[in-house]
Amino acid sequence: MSTFDSTKLPLPQVLTDITKGIIQLPDFQRGWVWDDEHVKSLLISIARSFPVGAAMMLDTGGEVRFQVRPIENVTFKDKVPEPERLILDGQQRLTSLTQVLALDKPVQTFDAKGKKIDRYYYIDIATALENGGLEDAFISVPADKKLKTNFDRDIVLDLSSTELEVTNFHFPCSEILSSDTWEEALHEHAPEKFSDFMAFRKKVLTAFRSYQLPAITLGKATSKEAVCLVFEKVNTGGVPLSVFELVTATFAADGFNLRDDWYGSKLRGFEGRATRLSKEPMLKGFAAADFLQVISILKSSGMRKADIAAGKKGKAVSAVSAKRATVLSLTLEDYQKWAPEVEEGLMLVAKFMRKQCFFNARELPYRTQLIPLAAVLSQIKERWLEPRIYDRLSRWFWCGVLGELYGGAVETRIANDYEELMPWLTSDLDDENFEFTYQFPRTISEAAFQESRLDTLRSRNSAAYKGLNVLVIRQGARDFFWKATIQELDKEELGLDIHHIFPRAWCEDQGIKESVYNSIVNKTPIAYKANRMIGRKAPSVYLADLQKHKQVNLSDEEMNEILTSHYIPEAELRANDFEQFYSGRKNKLIQIVESVMGKSAQLDQSGVAYKTEVEA
Repeated sequence: MSTFDSTKLPLPQVLTDITKGIIQLPDFQRGWVWDDEHVKSLLISIARSFPVGAAMMLDTGGEVRFQVRPIENVTFKDKVPEPERLILDGQQRLTSLTQVLALDKPVQTFDAKGKKIDRYYYIDIATALENGGLEDAFISVPADKKLKTNFDRDIVLDLSSTELEVTNFHFPCSEILSSDTWEEALHEHAPEKFSDFMAFRKKVLTAFRSYQLPAITLGKATSKEAVCLVFEKVNTGGVPLSVFELVTATFAADGFNLRDDWYGSKLRGFEGRATRLSKEPMLKGFAAADFLQVISILKSSGMRKADIAAGKKGKAVSAVSAKRATVLSLTLEDYQKWAPEVEEGLMLVAKFMRKQCFFNARELPYRTQLIPLAAVLSQIKERWLEPRIYDRLSRWFWCGVLGELYGGAVETRIANDYEELMPWLTSDLDDENFEFTYQFPRTISEAAFQESRLDTLRSRNSAAYKGLNVLVIRQGARDFFWKATIQELDKEELGLDIHHIFPRAWCEDQGIKESVYNSIVNKTPIAYKANRMIGRKAPSVYLADLQKHKQVNLSDEEMNEILTSHYIPEAELRANDFEQFYSGRKNKLIQIVESVMGKSAQLDQSGVAYKTEVEA
């Protein structure tokens, strides 16, 4: 059975229904944003009987309930009536037409710069009757109905009374659907213009009065997920609504303010979850949509367990899901049940990440990987500190980072990881007793690190780049100048950054390719003081300068220990041997990768072309 009806509706009837509150908006619809030029363009299209696109509406009275509101500028003497239909698509057009044609008050619109303005709309009848004149016939005037020039000192058109409208032969658009009163004034003040007016009425007013608006109406049996999906598909012209906005609207129908719950409210003295979470630097930027995805995983996992316990098989068993449709299906009861546990789980996420040596959101390789991690920790709670569980969870995390598996669309991976992590983490079996391709979470089984990836890791925004940098730091990398570890300096905010080991200028002088000297193999975290001393110098020179600096005063052995803490082959560096340095450090970084991933890197036979070829 079809869930929608397609028809054409008389424009006057649609506007009447809007002013009576029979047709309203779901509250998740954004405000009216059309400017003055858009409004005039729409009026011209209707006057020409051009198509302006179909409207889409939803019949109310079904299980789908949204908080609603009237079209902008529409008011009621008593309380707002219950609507029979909600506008899903066509809000801007219908709001424009309602304000211009059906309300006797100025239209609240915007100028070209986005400034709010009040306007009345008129049709210059004489211009409209000219061939091709409709384009210029529609004008708008300020709220006082006077057009002025010379810095508002000179009035060039005064339409502030019906008599002046008639005298100037400008027809108010608010009278288009019913012009009897205005026609009586025309008879009284300018009867000689009546024949021209009749031609205008036939040409222009009839176009509005007989206009048939294409409309698609979704039946009341349409599911909430379908309504939200349809709404997103048809509203592609503007900024798409977020999952959070859609869920906020559905919860509002049950009297719950999700926005306040998440963001808090100063007015009501209410601290939101986002504020509490952002007290942990690692959780700054964890979005409301991410939070809802964690709840979606936990809810759908519970449904799956219940289905299996009930003996259901195959497709009858619910899937663990973090997909958009599943998030949109969340009920207020689901949210209130799981939100406290998810918030607690996220606080444990921050603790776990600190143990991995991540201290702020800027360092985070993948925010999306925190979603399944939060779901897991919300359930196992403090057990994550048990050595075996911690080691397994760490291995999964680093496989996701260095395998670069959490970029792009990851809803399926998020759900799979949660479903597969839970039994694996808490199983009493040792790793070797598992079937690798089945029992391990697939993020571990699918993760692979190509040796040659180190040659192409140049962007500090890439997940593997961030991950490797943190791994070097957490092994205790010490600064070349300050008597402190990089981690300690980072906490003190002493101008720390990732710099070249063999300086860029030196590499260029030696003809070494930019793609090679800019890779992570030739980068390490160094404080600004040491980096300024390095400058353009060869390593043998800057190391000597650093060691003999009066505030440093290090022996070769002591400096070598610092270099080793960065996995830098000290002999090759001191010899200014870039190729041997590069090969040696690359091998050391591979060892770090293999250690945290619990598997060997994939080696390839392709060598590195270090230098730019010079044409003969």
